[in-house]
Amino acid sequence: MVTLPMRIRRARGIAGVTQSQLALRMNLQRSAVSQWESAQGTTPSVSHLIGIAMETGVSFEWLATGRGAARLDDAAVESVVMLKDFAQDELESRGLTALRQLTRHRKRMAVAMVELLGGVAGTSSRRDT
Repeated sequence: MVTLPMRIRRARGIAGVTQSQLALRMNLQRSAVSQWESAQGTTPSVSHLIGIAMETGVSFEWLATGRGAARLDDAAVESVVMLKDFAQDELESRGLTALRQLTRHRKRMAVAMVELLGGVAGTSSRRDT
């Protein structure tokens, strides 16, 4: 049987990333990834499993349970809702609620202002224009 630590290691291999690179992408210490990959180590939380799946491009079901295909096909990837797209606290929730009330033009202006405040101006996708 392929264990969770082995699937995490395999997911990293599929993505071609080191423990350090995965940890950096997930804003964690490398030791956390090392622990997850150790047979005697700790088990990642569900949110960390989601993060591993997202960062390595593997199926969450395969990663968490060993069932199904490890790799997502292109159609499945397109339909996946990213965890990062959800409000992570009450303030973000209020912001999203307010943003959804705006017209498309005003949404673009509001996002541009938030990007300026966050120092990430010009990073938004042009698909919504």
